[in-house]
Amino acid sequence: MRLLTLVIALLLVLIQYPLWLGKGGWMRTWELERQLDAQRQTNEELQTRNTALDAEVRDLKSGTDAIEERARYELGMIKAGEAFVQLVDGPAPPAAAPARPAPAGQPSAPARR
Repeated sequence: MRLLTLVIALLLVLIQYPLWLGKGGWMRTWELERQLDAQRQTNEELQTRNTALDAEVRDLKSGTDAIEERARYELGMIKAGEAFVQLVDGPAPPAAAPARPAPAGQPSAPARR
């Protein structure tokens, strides 16, 4: 009787192995579901990007505003009759030193013209 129980337990373990660790087992299924979720997330991001690009292409095909904007900002182009002004942030000029009063008893320096 003890041998029969041992054989049945061994057969039960052998039957369980493909269910958990085999090619179509639970472990493989969980891994594939994880990969599928990651791919769905990537697809959603790409779909959002594609929608934005599609809107930009339609805008470029239908109107001149988008083309003009790109020409201005990416190529630095201007329309005829416009003036181009470029402001450059640079170091601030040094502040002028305040005039010091002349010591008592000495005449102040004459003003320059």
